[in-house]
Amino acid sequence: MTEELPRFRAFVGLGANLGPARANLQAALAELQALPWTSLEGVSSFYLTKAVGTDGPDYLNAVAALSTALAPHELLNALLVIELKLGRERPRPLAPRTLDLDLLWMEGATRHSKMLTLPHPRMGERAFVQEPLAELLGQLAPKPTDPKPLSPSARAQLAAQQGISLE
Repeated sequence: MTEELPRFRAFVGLGANLGPARANLQAALAELQALPWTSLEGVSSFYLTKAVGTDGPDYLNAVAALSTALAPHELLNALLVIELKLGRERPRPLAPRTLDLDLLWMEGATRHSKMLTLPHPRMGERAFVQEPLAELLGQLAPKPTDPKPLSPSARAQLAAQQGISLE
């Protein structure tokens, strides 16, 4: 008899603004689904957003929910491997990219290391996280450890400031 590993709900932000952005996000979702001890619980719609804090083409963004037995740093390392596999380069901070995967939240865990901060320190400041996150949470069976999105009025204010729309 094999013992079930404990599973945790994690939320991952996906974004791309170079190359075939939609195909890159879809490939990343397939890679997330293929991770060991991990399943894809749900994915938001894709959103078009203006680049925040930098110049560059508009981004295509989404948020995915995973059920995983991976520890936070293991999941982060897996996300970095997926980025590299799908052509991510890091020439400078906030540079345009073919793929960006951010571990936003993991079952309410907190981490503060050089490589990983949980919850993601800017998730409450970004319309490209808040809108898809709120949509996705509406599709999932709620858990008490799920993140709490901003209020609809606060999300609307962010959306107006940062420019976001459904693809």
